[in-house]
Amino acid sequence: MEKKRLMTLLMAVLFNCVTGGMLAAAMGVSPIAGAVGMNCVGVLLGGETAQGALRAGVCKEIWTGELVKSLRGFVAGTWLDGIPDNSSIVDNDVIHLVDVGVDPEVLVNNTTYPIPLQALDDKDIAVKLDKFQTKVTPITDDELYSISYDKIARVKESHSNAINDAKFAKAAHALCAKSDSATTPVLKTTGEKDGATGRLKMTVKDVLAMKSAMDKLGVPTTNRRLVLCTDHVNDLLAADQTFKEQYNIDRNTGKVGKLYGFDIYEFENTPYYAAAGTKKAVGDKGGTAGDFHCSFAFYTPRVFKATGSTKMYWSPAENNPEYQRNEVNFRHYFVCMPKKEDAGVVMRSDYKAG
Repeated sequence: MEKKRLMTLLMAVLFNCVTGGMLAAAMGVSPIAGAVGMNCVGVLLGGETAQGALRAGVCKEIWTGELVKSLRGFVAGTWLDGIPDNSSIVDNDVIHLVDVGVDPEVLVNNTTYPIPLQALDDKDIAVKLDKFQTKVTPITDDELYSISYDKIARVKESHSNAINDAKFAKAAHALCAKSDSATTPVLKTTGEKDGATGRLKMTVKDVLAMKSAMDKLGVPTTNRRLVLCTDHVNDLLAADQTFKEQYNIDRNTGKVGKLYGFDIYEFENTPYYAAAGTKKAVGDKGGTAGDFHCSFAFYTPRVFKATGSTKMYWSPAENNPEYQRNEVNFRHYFVCMPKKEDAGVVMRSDYKAG
């Protein structure tokens, strides 16, 4: 019995040293000071129950912090990077569109004073950030309390990857118009027909058509971003030598290069469009004849992104007598959408049956 208590004490001290050192290093403080400080906290709280609670709480803190760090790092260099970030004005995972910014009218060579007032009287629309929740991962009691670095890395990586995949897919869907209109052009490919699917392939002329459409919308020639689906990338690689020569995709970010004023990226999970030209719902994987991924272009200053809270949920093993395991998942809030739908173009694959 005494040996067991000694082992428990040693494990608690070791855990507090490791945890305190990690937290101190993250804050720029000496890891030794952090280890000593964490053990002092454990002594002040006293008792095995308090130590267990401390271990659980600190573990939860670390896991959440590591997930947030991973989520931020995943965006770097991707087609979401460089989009204006309005996270600072998120309040309780809600953002007000009027706070995102409305462009006032510009007077050129004005000679009339006083300069007239222009009230930005857009309706204050409160938008709830999209909520992303992962499914529950079971973790044994020993794994949770021992704060195994390998286990933390694996759990954090799997949950952050799942959340990021969902975030990017939702953002791409939001930046694509529902259907063709004067201010939200949804163009169709014009290349040769694929005999197996009936899909008309994308050509360089189609890329030029997207550029022309943005020109007609009055979009500035800088900060234009084109996100190509894999079908369209393969079409261009097969048909255009210039695109093939400059195609040098960064596998971590999906960035391809530049063409006709666009910063080009490749993304495999763009929305599907039906043969009738309407965008399918988020998560819809198509399946009907004529359903294909799209490519889309946008002007980065006319869209925004915002990140809200991230929270870890867990149920301790002692509350789970049937399986005697901890259960963990995460909830994360994020949104990406246009400020106004007047600076983006979609290219969907046209379809010809037979």
